[in-house]
Amino acid sequence: MSEITEVKKPVRVGNRRVHMANERTFLAWVRTSIGLMAFGFVVERFALFIKQMSYVLGKSNITIALPPSHGYSAIAGIFLVGLGALMSVLAFIRYKKVERQINEDTYQTSSLLNILLTSSVLAVGIFLVIYLIQST
Repeated sequence: MSEITEVKKPVRVGNRRVHMANERTFLAWVRTSIGLMAFGFVVERFALFIKQMSYVLGKSNITIALPPSHGYSAIAGIFLVGLGALMSVLAFIRYKKVERQINEDTYQTSSLLNILLTSSVLAVGIFLVIYLIQST
């Protein structure tokens, strides 16, 4: 009885530059998602900072019995953090899909992630403009 062992050959990369470009694109999406999450955190915490400063300066009508309300900035901040996390997952899925397409030499462009980012940032931008106009 002889055992047949299967030896795995390393995958030959036809064009390393294309794979490296795919990885750079993935890392750019990750940086963008981290930036969105950081911005969301700042937006969420900024309202708390403003309320604390107004309380310290004595210009607040906040009563101690009421829990602090963060208003719309908390919603926008949480949305931005969630959007950043979702973008990082979608970027990884896109990276693996493009990697497979490069290896199979069947690459097709897809702009789903671009459309998601653009529409989400546009929606948050419009929301923040309306919020700032109403708060002044």
